[in-house]
Amino acid sequence: MTARVQKWGNSLALRLPKALADEFRLEQGSAVELRVVGDKLVLEPHRPPHYRLEDLLKRVSKRNIHPECKTGRPVGKEAL
Repeated sequence: MTARVQKWGNSLALRLPKALADEFRLEQGSAVELRVVGDKLVLEPHRPPHYRLEDLLKRVSKRNIHPECKTGRPVGKEAL
């Protein structure tokens, strides 16, 4: 598939065909990652990582856990 780079203000823009945007679930305002791999420009949808509590807790060890923090004396209903 070939696309044409066009001027947009002082920048250049690449228009993505609808079929390609649909395939990668891109819409107006979607964030993308741009990087150079060798002599190629690679564009990938930016997908924030999804964390699961279970996976995060597996990484807690005696070496990286911190002690309790003092936050002051209890007030309100937490004092009960």
